[in-house]
Amino acid sequence: MGRVPKKNKQSAPPVDKFLKPAAGIAIAMLAYYFMQGMKNEIPRIDVKDELALREVFFGEGALGKDYAVLCHPEAKDGSVGLPVSSVFQDSHDDGSAPAEFVLMDCDYVLPDSGKSIFEKFKINKKKRPTVFVSGKVGPPKQVPEKHLKTGAMLTKLLKQMLEPHAAKIEKTKELKEKCLNKDVCGLLLKGGKPEPYVKHAVANLLGKYPNVQFASIDSTVLFLTNLEEYLPEYESGQHRFVVFKKVSGGLAAGDNETKAEGRLKTSILPLESDGVSFGAINTLVSDALNGKTMKKIPSLPNVKTRTRKLEESERQKRDRKKDQARKKSKDDSTPPQQTFSANDGSKEGRKLERDRRRAEHNKENNVKPKTPEELAEIEKRRRQRMEEESAKWNIEGEDEEEGGSTEEGWMDSGDEEEGDSDSNDDDEEDDEDVLDLD
Repeated sequence: MGRVPKKNKQSAPPVDKFLKPAAGIAIAMLAYYFMQGMKNEIPRIDVKDELALREVFFGEGALGKDYAVLCHPEAKDGSVGLPVSSVFQDSHDDGSAPAEFVLMDCDYVLPDSGKSIFEKFKINKKKRPTVFVSGKVGPPKQVPEKHLKTGAMLTKLLKQMLEPHAAKIEKTKELKEKCLNKDVCGLLLKGGKPEPYVKHAVANLLGKYPNVQFASIDSTVLFLTNLEEYLPEYESGQHRFVVFKKVSGGLAAGDNETKAEGRLKTSILPLESDGVSFGAINTLVSDALNGKTMKKIPSLPNVKTRTRKLEESERQKRDRKKDQARKKSKDDSTPPQQTFSANDGSKEGRKLERDRRRAEHNKENNVKPKTPEELAEIEKRRRQRMEEESAKWNIEGEDEEEGGSTEEGWMDSGDEEEGDSDSNDDDEEDDEDVLDLD
């Protein structure tokens, strides 16, 4: 049996060789996290800087940004202070929300009003975390608690509030608030599921016209009264578009400090062509913004469920308008000399003949039509002449002279009649006596 060779045993490397690389890696990781923390640190607004406050609250600065503000008290006396809300921090770290994230001490009392930021903008400090949105989008508006459960939910809400998008209309109140009360609003009436090119067209319009509110409504289930008769007739699958431009008034009812805006009035410019496209809608919106004449509507549109009864009512209105337009165009196209037809012996024919002769006479003799004042003066003179003629005949005087003899005769005859009536009464009484005896 052969001799078994011994295995070569390798000794472990010394530990000191790994200390330097491990220390380098640890230092690099600490530096990375330190820099990342500095990068993700949320800036704080100096509440004593009035210009910075007006920029955050109303977007009045040169930046013109939108802000997501967390009400967070500032640390005092060198203390660490309260930690930043994890929901707010996660939404900030995500980086996709279209807003600048800042911290602010909302307990600060504004020197102009003597109220705290909470009181000035009616922010409920009991709802935690207390977050509001402001800036270019408008004055501070508090974020509801239901959207503050996770950072993703807050980011989603900020995108809905701040990114341009078409408002969805389902009720009359939403139509008035989101569309009719705006200076200019473009409303898409969907005849079905919108095609991709329609979505792209609306998205491009949102970017091109940031000051115009765009909205959409599902015409397959909803009906707009007081508006449908002005638009092309509804067909399934066909989209329609109309631009609203506010004339006057608003929805504000007014209170002790503000005055009511009055009744809301609007005008429309419908898209007459079949179907919608970016070019057609772009031209329509541009015309509305550049002052093209728009049609004022007497009543504001109302959102109702589409029914056959409403469709039939709208069809009847549309037919009446077509008949009126057809009649007007026919009257306008008829030459003036052909408006008088031959006298066919009927009442209308004779009237037309008289009018024709009167017009010819006035034209030949240069007779101008009399004004209402002149006609009133002529009527006054005619009545005066009638009164003078009646006075010449003295009809009333003759009646008075003959009245004496006639009245006496009437009185005599009246006495006789009274006597006859008395005798008749006596006879009737005698007859009654006889009847009583029987």
